[in-house]
Amino acid sequence: MNFADLGLSEELLKAVTEAGYDTPTPIQAQAIPPVLMMRDLIGIAQTGTGKTASFVLPMIDILAHGRSRARMPRSLILEPTRELAAQVAENFEKYGKYHKLSMALLIGGVSMGDQVKALEKGVDVLIATPGRLMDLFERGNILLTGCGLLVIDEADRMLDMGFIPDIENICTKLPANRQTLLFSATMPPPIKKLSDKFLTNPKYVEVARPATASANITQWLVKVDARKKREKLRSLLRDGNVTNAIVFCNRKSTVRELNKSLRSHGFASGEIHGDIDQNARIAELERFKSGEVNILVASDVAARGLDIKGVSHVFNFDAPWHPDDYVHRIGRTGRAGAKGAAYTFVTKDDAEAIDNIQKLIGTAIEYASGGEGEADSAQDFAEDAAPADRKRRKGRSDRRDPQDKAEPRRSEGRQGEGRQGEGKQAEGRQAGGRRAEGRRSESGRRGEEEGRSRGRHPDVDGTLEDGAWNGPVPAFLTIGFATQPA
Repeated sequence: MNFADLGLSEELLKAVTEAGYDTPTPIQAQAIPPVLMMRDLIGIAQTGTGKTASFVLPMIDILAHGRSRARMPRSLILEPTRELAAQVAENFEKYGKYHKLSMALLIGGVSMGDQVKALEKGVDVLIATPGRLMDLFERGNILLTGCGLLVIDEADRMLDMGFIPDIENICTKLPANRQTLLFSATMPPPIKKLSDKFLTNPKYVEVARPATASANITQWLVKVDARKKREKLRSLLRDGNVTNAIVFCNRKSTVRELNKSLRSHGFASGEIHGDIDQNARIAELERFKSGEVNILVASDVAARGLDIKGVSHVFNFDAPWHPDDYVHRIGRTGRAGAKGAAYTFVTKDDAEAIDNIQKLIGTAIEYASGGEGEADSAQDFAEDAAPADRKRRKGRSDRRDPQDKAEPRRSEGRQGEGRQGEGKQAEGRQAGGRRAEGRRSESGRRGEEEGRSRGRHPDVDGTLEDGAWNGPVPAFLTIGFATQPA
């Protein structure tokens, strides 16, 4: 099958051929025909499968007929991040060069002025992040009543970023009679609920089981001490097989610190995270694409949809908090049929996260040789990463051992203290308060012996765990108590 068999126009086929493509990917082959037939669609496909072109190509042909009006876009594409929105815009420019379609990009981090001017001229395609779109809508700069085609891309990422309420709000402002396309790598229950609410009899296309990793990617776990992760990363990066790599971290502060460390050790590295403004992000990505830097340290802002050709390796410096993010992170390599490798650093605190990842992708990930302790299986590591409470119990038993060995000496000491206490009690038999104190001391010692027989740990000062009273007995406590001979 080739693109000509999908029913695309001659102008579009010419642009696709000039871009170097002749055979559609599975998601493109299955999604393009129903979209051209104006059906709603749910597309489930892992990252790197050509998902973007599966809606960009048919949209260009659909929008080729018609006219745009001021502030009333004819179609809307929602993306979770600025980078994804910019990438979709690049696809429209590349494939739509023989069509006279106008386009506007609404993203944060740039001035609203130029965006408002573009909307006032009228656009056929509006590509936006939910936050900036709602800002302009509430200011009255945009009307959505003329939008007949809606694309919700990376829906599961939208869910992770908390955009679902915004998307539901946006959908209520669109015409009820519209075509809606929803694309996602996974299909969690909230996304299923969203599709049931806003899509009408959708065509369901699934080219891979949700949340599976590409077969072109070799996956490894690397067991490492948390304090030696940087050293281990440098060792792996010096491997001759690493052409270029993306290193993912969970925190923006870690991204900054790790990039600084790599550069101080002579690596050509850059960084990208949410605190960098849009122009700086684009510049950093261009440096990476051009080869000026061959290592890009990134937060999960770069984990979704960025199509950077030729990435040979992905390193998860931190195990991802969400299992879905693992699939998207490693999907930056092994794209378009190329081979790739993904290494995930695993500390003893990451056992649960790794277990959740393996459950999600449905396969066990092997441990690479050369890691800390040369762990060969997940079971070996699970044994090393025993639950904390088991360690605490072991620690308590270890602390009890030397005390148990010294038990006879303490017993002798207590017997001597008891005899001395009895002598003092005989000398002060007429003082009722002291007799009561003696009885309390004897009772305390009996309780202590009983506690030790049950494995209780005596306090260092000889009192009970719950703290026996060791001070003078108030006189009012002795009133009414009969005295007993010593």
